[in-house]
Amino acid sequence: MSGLLALLDDVAGIAKVAAASVDDVIGQAAKAGSKAAGAVIDDAAVTPKYVAGFHPARELPIVWRIAKGSLKNKLIFLLPIGLLLNAFLPGIITPLLMIGGSYLCFEGAEKIIHIFSPHHVDADQPKDLVQDPTHLEEQKVAGAIKTDFILSAEIMTIALSEIPDGSIWMEAATLAVVAVGITVMVYGSVALIVKADDMGLMMAQKGALSIVRGLGHGIVKAMPWLMKLLMVVGTAAMLWVGGSIVIHGLKDLGVKSLYDTIHDLAHGFAQSIGTAEGFLAWFATATMDGILGLALGMILVPVVTKLIEPLWTLVRGKSGAAKDH
Repeated sequence: MSGLLALLDDVAGIAKVAAASVDDVIGQAAKAGSKAAGAVIDDAAVTPKYVAGFHPARELPIVWRIAKGSLKNKLIFLLPIGLLLNAFLPGIITPLLMIGGSYLCFEGAEKIIHIFSPHHVDADQPKDLVQDPTHLEEQKVAGAIKTDFILSAEIMTIALSEIPDGSIWMEAATLAVVAVGITVMVYGSVALIVKADDMGLMMAQKGALSIVRGLGHGIVKAMPWLMKLLMVVGTAAMLWVGGSIVIHGLKDLGVKSLYDTIHDLAHGFAQSIGTAEGFLAWFATATMDGILGLALGMILVPVVTKLIEPLWTLVRGKSGAAKDH
């Protein structure tokens, strides 16, 4: 009997340790996720533009495909890579993030170029290819997942930096909770945004009360403007986040002058206003990060489109020809 009681006592002790570990994982994940809130907002702002223009019946399937790609990015690629690099090559994380930030600057600048030169991409493509909805959907989903990879890398890196040093299993569990929680939050909110017009239409047509029908009409009228606003915010977010990653990366590598200048200018501006200094300092910093991100993106657009992309196409063509032989 004493042996059984001892065994039960050991089991209870193990259960307490396991429960404490679960609490630690959840607590650390919540703290780490909150530190990455800025990137999370950017991710949620960027995604809705990828479903703009599609038939309403395809909106949720597209969001679901992007969400699955995002979860795959975080759990299968970024989580193990982040843990391994953090353990064995911590110095390489910053340069890799700067490459990702530069890509965001490039994509944001390219979006702005397309606004003022809408035929920039279409000129070299057959019209039937551009107008094929299946091909367009594949293109949009692939682009969204590729952009998500950069934003997810930033989120996971920020989260990893906030996790206290411990066992690799605790770090992995915490990052997994962050990955799943943030993905559900981001793409759940995106799904609500893109289907809000359908909900408004249903309220306008089937609402029992006039106030409900009026609210439905208001939602339907507001959604096109909201989607356009989100597209603008999404593009601005790419430039802001990309510029911020590059500037912080330079600081971490020892080139602090640009970061210090932006910091001093932002806080000087906030202090000169004398009210809401915290918000104004953040806004000024984000604005300058975005302007520098746009400048970097404008430099990268011709480099990528005139040099890197043709070179990549040539390499892929030679690779395909070699396989045929």
